[in-house]
Parts: sequence; C-alpha cells; structure tokens
Amino acid sequence: MCGIVAYLGNKEAYPIIIEGLRRLEYRGYDSAGISLINGELHTYKKKGKVNELVAHAQQYNCEGTLGIGHTRWATHGKPDDINAHPHVSGDGKISLIHNGIIENYAVLKKALHELGHDFKSETDTEVLVHLIEEYKKKENLSIEEAVRRALKKAVGAYAIVVMDADEPNKLIGARKSSPLVLGLGDGEYFLASDASPIIKYTNRVIYLNDEEMVTIDRDGSYEIKTIDNEIQNPTIKELDLKLEELEKGGYEHFMLKEIHQQPITVAESMRGRINADEGWVAVGGMKDNLKRFTNAERIILAACGTSWHAALIAEYLFEELARIPTEVEYASELRYRNPIINKNDVVIALSQSGETADTLAALEMAKSEGALIYGVVNVVGSSISRITHSGSYIHAGPEIGVASTKAFTSQLVVLTLMALNLGYERGKIEESYYRRLIVALDDIPNKISRILKLNDQIKYIAGEIRNAHNALYLGRGYNFPIALEGALKLKEISYIHAEGYPAAEMKHGPIALIDMYMPVVVIATNMSAYEKIVSNIQEVKARKGIVIAIVSEGDTQIKEIADFTIEIPATEEPLSPLLSVIPLQLLSYHIAVMRGCNVDQPRNLAKSVTVE
Repeated sequence: MCGIVAYLGNKEAYPIIIEGLRRLEYRGYDSAGISLINGELHTYKKKGKVNELVAHAQQYNCEGTLGIGHTRWATHGKPDDINAHPHVSGDGKISLIHNGIIENYAVLKKALHELGHDFKSETDTEVLVHLIEEYKKKENLSIEEAVRRALKKAVGAYAIVVMDADEPNKLIGARKSSPLVLGLGDGEYFLASDASPIIKYTNRVIYLNDEEMVTIDRDGSYEIKTIDNEIQNPTIKELDLKLEELEKGGYEHFMLKEIHQQPITVAESMRGRINADEGWVAVGGMKDNLKRFTNAERIILAACGTSWHAALIAEYLFEELARIPTEVEYASELRYRNPIINKNDVVIALSQSGETADTLAALEMAKSEGALIYGVVNVVGSSISRITHSGSYIHAGPEIGVASTKAFTSQLVVLTLMALNLGYERGKIEESYYRRLIVALDDIPNKISRILKLNDQIKYIAGEIRNAHNALYLGRGYNFPIALEGALKLKEISYIHAEGYPAAEMKHGPIALIDMYMPVVVIATNMSAYEKIVSNIQEVKARKGIVIAIVSEGDTQIKEIADFTIEIPATEEPLSPLLSVIPLQLLSYHIAVMRGCNVDQPRNLAKSVTVE
C-alpha cells in the first residue's frame, strides 16, 4: 500500500524521486505527489499515475537536493488532488508522506481543530502533519523532537517521511507496522518503502524496525532512535538485487514476464534444498526447529489472497505426506476470533511481501501463545522474516505485477519441500514414493517451460471467452485451490466475475448459473478422481456450458466432450498444482489484455497490503 521515496544529497532530487515513484507505482496508483525544498517548500500533487504528476509539475520550479515523493493507494479519502500526498502543515513549512492508517485521527483532528488548525483534506495523514506542527510551535521543538512527540500520540500503522523548510538539511523517517528502508549512498541518503528506488544508487541499506526513527543530516550523519528516544546500532545490509530485475525485459507487461520467469524461479526456490540424484530434501529453515516440527500436534497456515490458496494446497501436502493435522486460516480472521493456539502448534505465515499487516498481527498473537512461528516470504529483510523464529525465503525475485504469479508457484515449491522433508523425518512416507516425488519435483521447471509454449493456443481460447460476464472454475483435491486461484486471477485483472468451486459442489448451487454464455474452466488432471471429473464436465455440457478443460497430455476422453482442452505434462498428483496453474495465469492475462485492462496495475488493488 502506497509508495514512499525520499532523497537528501548533492544531486537534484526531482528526477531521482520521480524515477523512484515509477518503480513503486505497483504499491499504489490512485494519485502521486512530491515536495521539494529550495529555500522554501514546494509541493505538487495530482490524481492518477505518476505521469500525471510529471505533466503537472513541469510548469513549476522543481529544483532542490532535498525532497519526498509518494504514490497513493487510497485509504482515508477518495483519490483526488487534495487527498494526494504529501500533506503540508498549516504554516506551509512541514511536508509529510505516509503509508498506513492513523486509527485515532478523529480524536486528534477534533483536538487540533479546537486549537485553531484547519484541514483541507479527508485524510488521517494531514492530521499527523498538523500535530507535528503543533508540537513544534507550542513547545519550540526541533523537527525531530516534534515528530517523535507526535508519534507517541498516534495510534495505528505508519511509515512516514517528514521534512521542514525551517531545517532544510534534515530528513526524518519513522515506521511502525509498515516498511521503511534507509539507503546509504556516497554522500547521499534515500528513504523508501522498499529497495526498488534505491538499488540504482546503492546496495547498502538499513531496514528500520518497528517504532524506530531515523534522522538524516546533510553533513553526512544519520542517527536511529526508538520512539522512546533510545539510540540504536543498526546493521547495514548489502542488497542482492540487480536493476534489470526491476525492468520488463522486453515483455509487454511485468505480469507476462513473471509468468515466463517461472521455470527459473521455481528452480531457484529448490536450489540447495533438493538433490534428485542422491534422493534427499532438506529445508534449511526447518533444521534448527526440526524437533518442534516433527512433534507438532498441529500446523496452522495463515495467509491472505493468493498466498491463502497456496496454504490450502499445503494443507493437502502436510496431511498426506507428513500426517500432521493442518488448518488454513485467513490471517485477517485468525487474529480476531480468539483461536485456540498452544505451544505444540507450528504457525506458518505465507506472504510475498513479508509485510502483510493482518498476517503480521496473526503471527504476533501466535507467538504470544508459545507456538513456533515460521515465515515463508519473498522479500529479504521484511517484517515477517524478522519476527519469526525461523523461515524460508522463496527466492522468486522482485514481483512487480500486482497479480501474483511466480511468487505463488515458488511458495508452493517451498511448502512441498517442507512437507516432503517433514514426512520423511517422521517416517510417514515410503522411501520409493519419496524418491519418486523428488525426481518429479526436480523436473517441474522443464514441464513449466513446455506449458509456456502453449501460449498461442491459450491466447486463442481467451479470445473466444473474452466477453463473458461470469466464469466458473472447478477442481478436485489438490486442484480445488487452483480453481480458486484461477478465478481470483480472472477477477483481479480482467474484472470478470468468477468463482472457484470443488467440482462436486457444483450440483449444490452453482449449476443454476450455467448456460450457453457461461465459461466453465475444469482442472481435470487428477487421476484419483478422473471419472468423477468427467461426470462433472458432462453435467456442464448438458446445460450448454462452455467447457475449457486442463488435462494431462494424451487425454482423449475429455477432449471429445470439452469445447477447448489445454494439454499439460503429467506429474505426480501432489505436484500437479505447480503445472495446472500456469495455463490459468496465461488465460487471465490474455483476456485482460484483450479487454483493455491495466494488467500490472488493476483498479483498486495494490501489491503490498500493509493496512488492515
């Protein structure tokens, strides 16, 4: 949610910030804005994409070597010029950008209004900048101290950056439950929501912890303190990130690039964790806590969105391969429903960004109950990776497209490896089957490459159903969650209403919707329930539904009755979701492009959900 970038150094800030905002636009694209100090404070902001801001700002003075920028995903207040960030204090000297939500903004706003403050926007952020102004003026404080005092009063989540025309050589940043990273360059500093705007200039960063503030001075110094004013000694990290990973690399969209990267990213997620020749699996993050895993009474998986679908598949994997009772929870529900969690449970959190607010809160709750908490995340140094007892990075690389593709398959690989590792250690999986799964898993990247060669066929099918208003996705067993994921992808990027169902549940309601205008996508690769799936397809065809079937290569029975079939390589059934999801990603992509939708930046969505 929302992209933050700030610069203090010896270069012109405007081009650096604008380039940074473009790299962060996947985090929010309702509006964008920038503030610069060059003697006095200049603020320009505009509804819409960063290009709208650039067109607006070019008529004004954009000089200055100190500046802050923001691209917004609207929370408080509709997307417009006034509600766009940065927000400025009443005296026009302090500018602030903010990612998060100030929950007690209404109480603060009322108190400030009584003290004479007037507000122009509907946002909680404007309240915070006025509160900082009030502390600064009333108690004659430095901007650093005024920010600290204001944050002591604020309740909620935030990553903020503040600058003050009265102190034009300082930049203040702070975070709580929302990411903020400090980049250390050669005589210059950067603050940003993530590393993407920074990597062009430096690979040396510091990840701020919750309730920490950083004060940067033009003299080359910086200091990090807690909100309680305790000096910290942070660790400088070196980023393992290449600039070209943040570019489209010749593809029309990031999403298409990321779909086609999956042979590589799936292999990367396995690297060092599996050896097909020697027949072993070892997940490093589990090693130090292996006894707690093997003795676990229950595994609880907490996630949101696409990660929740990966967790559903993991429930099948952990129960079948390791024989441990497993539950899957929406993190947003888990944290509020007073669940029973004990010290013999293992709670696994899935999050691409590692910053998902609901998932973080659920983990904190589980940790307080004594459970082992384990993170499966993509972003190195993210909040989940730092608060968990242990975890595994999925090594998918930067995922810029808002609709997750390669992160989903990489999560599935890591979860499969964990289930295999755990099943073997617990003696719950036969040696022959264990080795067969290892060999099959090792071959998954090659099989994904083969599926990607079906792109033109899938594009043709997309053209045949692009004008549908609704769609139904059906799957059984391991592929039921893939039906949910396929439907979500279609909804996210093409805005076609779609639902995923267990195939047998179609008769219990959804069948009433089927007619000649209803595309029904059936994942039909499960050999364990093949005849049942054939029956489900016949039920759809009897009602004139349009059937698109994902089948194993060489399938002739379903090909005779389906309108369209997409043949994918066969594999062991627990691994089939890694293959069956690929054509669904491509199908959604092509439909969305044909409908003229913004594939990488779907309306109302943002990549990293850092607010509740």
